[in-house]
Amino acid sequence: MPPVSSPFPHTQPVELSKCYRLLNHGPTVLVSAAHGERRNVMAAAWSMPLDFAPPKVAVVIDKNTLTRSLVEASGGFALHVPCKAQADIVLAVGSATGREVDKFERLGLRSTDGRRVDAPLIEGCVGWMECRLVPEPHVQQAYDLFIAEVVAAWADERAFGQGRWHEELPDALRTLHYVAGGRFFAIGEGLDARSAL
Repeated sequence: MPPVSSPFPHTQPVELSKCYRLLNHGPTVLVSAAHGERRNVMAAAWSMPLDFAPPKVAVVIDKNTLTRSLVEASGGFALHVPCKAQADIVLAVGSATGREVDKFERLGLRSTDGRRVDAPLIEGCVGWMECRLVPEPHVQQAYDLFIAEVVAAWADERAFGQGRWHEELPDALRTLHYVAGGRFFAIGEGLDARSAL
């Protein structure tokens, strides 16, 4: 496809194979799952809320991951919202395969069992959601996209309360936003807007 001229000053074309990075800086999440004696955790940059009532989420889980095998076998998973203090851990769990290394043991991850689904909840995050899979076999196979209903959720009260992220919070508790190549942004300053109408 030939390049398209820039529509505004100070713009440049973005290679289409990299255009997802324009949207990819939502919070990075950890996805954990367990089945039988196996458990695993992986990092995922592609996740999003889908609905309010009942609450649903979507996350991309590659077919080559151990986590995916565990999710498909157990029918559930947990999404975690990690924070700046966990950046090295997030990069590590996103870079190694659970088929070759026990990430919990190797990284010293402390966890507890999920309350509603068979998935470990990892200590130190600022948000946790236990999710029950909504089976969509075609979507899962074709796009690696998993849809789930959130059946339980918690947040660190120092970072989130009364349904909102706190503007003033300790720097270490700021959420992580993956931008590629092992680099993250941490959520920044808040601002209030007024309607221009």
